[in-house]
Amino acid sequence: MKKFFALGLALILTAIAVPTPSANAQGAGLVSSIFNKMERNRRDLRTLRAGISMEKYNAQIGDSDKRSGTVIYMPGAGRNSFVRVDWRSPVQEILAVADGQYTLFSPRRKTAWVGSANSKNGKVSGVLGFGLDASSAQLKSAYDVQDVYNETLWGGVAATHMKLIPKAGASFKYSEIWVDSTGMPVQTKVVEKNGDSTTVRLMDIQRNANISKDEFKVALGSDVKKLRG
Repeated sequence: MKKFFALGLALILTAIAVPTPSANAQGAGLVSSIFNKMERNRRDLRTLRAGISMEKYNAQIGDSDKRSGTVIYMPGAGRNSFVRVDWRSPVQEILAVADGQYTLFSPRRKTAWVGSANSKNGKVSGVLGFGLDASSAQLKSAYDVQDVYNETLWGGVAATHMKLIPKAGASFKYSEIWVDSTGMPVQTKVVEKNGDSTTVRLMDIQRNANISKDEFKVALGSDVKKLRG
């Protein structure tokens, strides 16, 4: 369970890409326009509240693990953002990053893992980091962009799809990102080198909602076992 927790944290909130030189100037212009929108969205975003779903596909056994819940986000200094995900289904679990620390809490097990947000388990990357925690300049240095096209996601959300190929060594094979007309990354898919994949989707997005930093705190009772991650 902790492994899935850490994976969820690692895929919910850092990096994308710059387009490779292309003979299709129109395509290069489209990618540049998308990155500009993402940068404006990142600059103007003070808070975010949304529904979230995550599907982890195991290519070896052809099976998927799905979960859904809610997420809140608030940018911080540098990449020290505040994040909280409350998974509601199939079981209740809470994952939060605040004040440089992460907490992974399972109410059912009455167990919480805590540690530094800069550690491997506390590192946050993925759908929120694709254009929220990182600047456009940082994003443009990490990946090559392929397969750019418009697509309608389930729920009728219009988005532009981009496939992101790491330029340098990475632990995964490639990523895909879907960006809406405002520059908000609404879905990401990370494909591992063994064919496994994780897809994260944001729904019912509320930009600049009224969110207090107190909402990122996880209340742990005296009966909760605390473990260092």
